[in-house]
Amino acid sequence: MKHHLTFSAICIALLCNVTTYAGDKGFTPLFDGKTLDGWVQQGGKAKYEVVDDTIVGTSVPKTPNSFLCTKKMYGDFELEVDFKVDPLLNSGIQIRSNVFDDDKVLKIKDKNGKESKKKIPAGRVHGYQVEIDPSKRAWSGGIYDEGRRGWLNNLADNKAAQKAFKQNEWNHYRIVCKGDSIKTWINGVPAADLKDGLTPEGFIALQVHGVGNHPEKVGKQVSWRNIKIKELK
Repeated sequence: MKHHLTFSAICIALLCNVTTYAGDKGFTPLFDGKTLDGWVQQGGKAKYEVVDDTIVGTSVPKTPNSFLCTKKMYGDFELEVDFKVDPLLNSGIQIRSNVFDDDKVLKIKDKNGKESKKKIPAGRVHGYQVEIDPSKRAWSGGIYDEGRRGWLNNLADNKAAQKAFKQNEWNHYRIVCKGDSIKTWINGVPAADLKDGLTPEGFIALQVHGVGNHPEKVGKQVSWRNIKIKELK
């Protein structure tokens, strides 16, 4: 009986390893767990550092939104990442985002197809953001257009996704961008489902939201780990 149980345990362990490998097949780590190689900071002056195999962002006063950006640009992809955020700090993960060296004016259509002009200042990170929102609103996983149009797909009508967020714990995002389709999942629960083709390619970035002069929000942290991406042909 003991031998039978031991053999069964071995089979289960092997199956788990195979399943894990299959799930990771085709993914490339964006973070080596030790350094910030491959990343560059844009925007504000929040502090980014590597602590215990995680990227930790810490808020500082009197600075705008800060972004730790991949040097590489991505178009169609599947992204997975774990994150944990202080309840007082807002954050997000930029996808298909950009920053200009000079001021530019873009022609932008809203959700109803109405066209307008939007000035993007030099150095301003802009693009799709998968929200990290620990407030009572709980819109983590919704899609916000940073620096351009604001909310594109909030979670006001998605109670299941709102309830999926875990306060003061690690959460998991799955983000899939393919053509004009952007979909998100939080802890396995479907969150946003957006059709928008304004920006087909850009970098990925980790945001630490500006906290202004609110002393209670200074020094608060958001952490990311297990950041991996699979580019889609």
